[in-house]
Parts: sequence; structure tokens; C-alpha cells
Amino acid sequence: MPRTRPVMLAAAVGFILGPALSSAETSNHMADELRFSVIVKQDCPTCRLIEPALVALSETHGLDVYCQDDVNFPASIRHVTDDTTLEYSYHQNIETVPTLVRFEAGVEVGRTEGWDRAAWRDLTSIETLGETLTTFQPGCGSLSVAPGMPEQLAIQYGGLQFGARRVELDEREDPVEAMYARGWSDGLPVVAPTDVRIARMLSGTERAADEVVGLIPPNLVECTVEKVAINAVMAGCKSEYMPVILTALEAALEPLFSMHGLLCTTWFSGPAIIVNGPIARRVGLNAQGNVFGQGNRANSTIGRALQLVIRNVGGGRPGEIDRAVFGHPGKVGFCFAEDESDDDWLPLHVARGCAPGSSAVTLFHGDGVHGIRGHRARSAQELARTLAAGLVGVCHPKLYGWSGAILAISPDHYAVFQREGYGRAEIEAAVTEALRKPGHDVIEGAHGLAEGIDPSRADELVDKFHPGSLLVVRAGGTGSLLSAVIGGWAAMRRPHEVQPITREIVTN
Repeated sequence: MPRTRPVMLAAAVGFILGPALSSAETSNHMADELRFSVIVKQDCPTCRLIEPALVALSETHGLDVYCQDDVNFPASIRHVTDDTTLEYSYHQNIETVPTLVRFEAGVEVGRTEGWDRAAWRDLTSIETLGETLTTFQPGCGSLSVAPGMPEQLAIQYGGLQFGARRVELDEREDPVEAMYARGWSDGLPVVAPTDVRIARMLSGTERAADEVVGLIPPNLVECTVEKVAINAVMAGCKSEYMPVILTALEAALEPLFSMHGLLCTTWFSGPAIIVNGPIARRVGLNAQGNVFGQGNRANSTIGRALQLVIRNVGGGRPGEIDRAVFGHPGKVGFCFAEDESDDDWLPLHVARGCAPGSSAVTLFHGDGVHGIRGHRARSAQELARTLAAGLVGVCHPKLYGWSGAILAISPDHYAVFQREGYGRAEIEAAVTEALRKPGHDVIEGAHGLAEGIDPSRADELVDKFHPGSLLVVRAGGTGSLLSAVIGGWAAMRRPHEVQPITREIVTN
């Protein structure tokens, strides 16, 4: 029989995760009114230093010694409990060795880490403890918190369980090729979602693994937090990205975003994620140079995780329900942060109703990026007209009120506006005014072009974008007077049905 190994989990149930003493350990501690436990490892210089103090403590009080790496250490202690499995250390949430824990009637009442003579004396009530030792020496990291170990221990001892269907591969199979063959990839290699990787990803959120996030289009399949974590692993995310991914998914599932329609359209668009607030900086999202390009893990993988959930859970695959004629490279995943480094700038999420200081995701139906060169504009109004000229072609120069757009203003262009006191409101107003045209100029047939708006609007002044569908953001690097446009989905001509969605990120 060929040997097999687990590679992927594909469905989800809940789990219970919480340190707890085993009944045997609890009974052992209950037997004594006052008792101490110390967790050590032979490889730790501080643990070796405190051996005389452990001997003195064992002669005065009940002491249980647990060693993580050598059952014969400390040699001067007659009985040492083997904790090389790290089960006891895990249940006791040990982060540093040595850790001394005081129990009274089986209940922990205090602990101290490393060697601090005053703290050990206070905890043990032994006034002469460690008289010959240095007064202080920090400890070492517990083996139970070594990279990858918390997740393994949570699975082994903490009650962390996965209900997902496990796919076993023959050891001779290449996991990357196997996942390609099963259709789990967006065309790029994906990371095999093993138990430990999924557990690590789930550590990035306090939400229960079996919590249902929603029904994923087009097949309206129930999606849990665990399924999101599986696809986040495959996308190459870090665990701290989970709150952003979950919020982006929830935004995509709001009816006004129309994720199902966005999947089915022949248009270019896919979800574009704009992140605002402290979380953007905390997870390392790029808002500056090469903001829409390669090289940043958070930017590259957060949007990809959302798209993989749509593909792998909901069944939204190109050539099937996804009928895009062209699409664009950002449909693999499109995510960036707004540059909030200027205190005078009103961040996008605050302008859209979120509280200052909060973190949020804005989800937009984005196309590819095209640039606007504006080297000669020297005044705010000149620059507004230049940016408007770059925006007028979104969807079609004569299709007014048919789409939305993101206008990303570079620091150098923003400086032109800022010199004249223009903030967000003034920039938006100036660009909107520069885009406004007489209806007769953009109706069907005008200028010999069949495309255009309804002829009944010939006597109106018409706006290029519906209110709220032009999103102005600060982003990009310095060094050139450039800005960028990300066009939107033509279905935004029906704003009562399709709108960008802004949703606050809740991290707990």
C-alpha cells in the first residue's frame, strides 16, 4: 500500500479551543493545600542557574518539576515529570522557561517567569531563597511557543478539530500539481492547506471556525470561517490578514454589491479592495510606491483569498459562470491601502460614514488601471480638468452615469491641490464640475457616435458619475506628476441596485 499524507481540508465544522488541566493533574494539585509547579528545559541557562533554588523550594514546599527537553534535568531533583510532549506546558500557557506557578487548593494564584529573586521570594514566602544566585536573569522561550508548535499543540491537546473533508495524496504526488488538477487554483501555485497552517490562520480571528459568513455565489454554498481560512492559506496570506479578508467577503455578499452579477458579467470588472485605518499599517499593506504592482505580500494575497473563496466555495470559475470577455489581471486579486500619512486628508472610509480612527474595507467593482499624466497643470483647477479628461473615457466618453471609478491621486498631484487648500471635498467637487457636460453633447448619435445617453436628456447638464460612485483616494509614490484611474462596472448605471460597499473591520 502506498503511504499517504494529508494535504487539504475542504469543508468546515466548529471547534473548541481552550487550555485546561487534565483531571489527573487537577487531582494531583488538589491533594495539597499549597503546591508549586516549575516548568524548565535543560537547554536554558537560566533554568540551569536556578537549580539550587529548586532544591531549596522542594525541601520546603510541595514542588512538581516539568522538563520540556530532558527527563534527567535537573539532576538534583529526585522526581522530574517528562513534558517533552509539551502537553502540560500547553495547558498551562507557558511562554517562558523557567516559569514558577503557585497553586492553592488546586487553583493557580500566581506565577513568575525567568529568575527574579525578589519575585520568587514573594511568591514562595521563602525569604532566603536564591541567596547565592544573581538577583535577576531573564528566561528563554518555551518550546511550546516555538514556530508552528502552538498550532500543533492546539490540534493535539486543545480540542481544535476540523470537520472539513480531508484529501489524502500519495507521497509521490506533487501537492501543487495535485491542486492544479483538482481545479483549486486561479492559475498560480497555491499553498497546501494542512492542519497546522489552517490552525495558524484561524488564530488571526476570534470568530468561531464554524460560524457561517454567508452563502457564496454563484452556487450559494454555505461558507464558514474555516473555509475562509483554508482559502487564505492557499492564497499565501498571514493570519493577521483574516479580519480584512472576512470583512471584504461580508462586503461582497451585501446585496448592493451584487457579487453574483459581477461574476456573470461580460465586463472587465472584479472586486477591488481598499483598506483604511490602523489595520492597514499593522498588516503591512502598501499605499505608496508601486501600490498597484507586485512585491507586497498583503496587497498580493488578501484580494486573492477573496477570489479563491468565490472560486472554490461558490464555484465562480472563468469560462463557466464567469463570462468576462477580457477580464483583467487584478481579477486574481486586487487590494491596496489608502495613504493616510497626511493629517489634513479625510480618509475614504471616514468620508463614507465610518468613525475616525476605525479600520474599514471599501469594495469596488474595479477594472484595470490606466494612468493620467499631468505634468503641466500648475493650479488646482487646471489639475482638476486634467484628471477629469482622464476620467471621461471610463466605460465610454459618451456614457454618462453608466459606471463608477477610483481616482488615485499621487502625492505630487496632491501637493498641487494642497497648495491652494483643496482637501477631499474640494477635489471631488472640482473634478465633478469639470466632468459635467450638456446632455446634447453625449446623447446617442451626437458627434456621429451611436453610443450615448437617452436623447430625452439633451437639455440637461449631466454628471459622469452618480453620487458616491467616484472614489477619490490618496495613493502611490513620489517622483512624477501622475495619477491613476480604475474604471468601474457598467452595471453601476443602476445605483439603486449596484454600489461600492464600505464596511468597518471588527477585529474581535
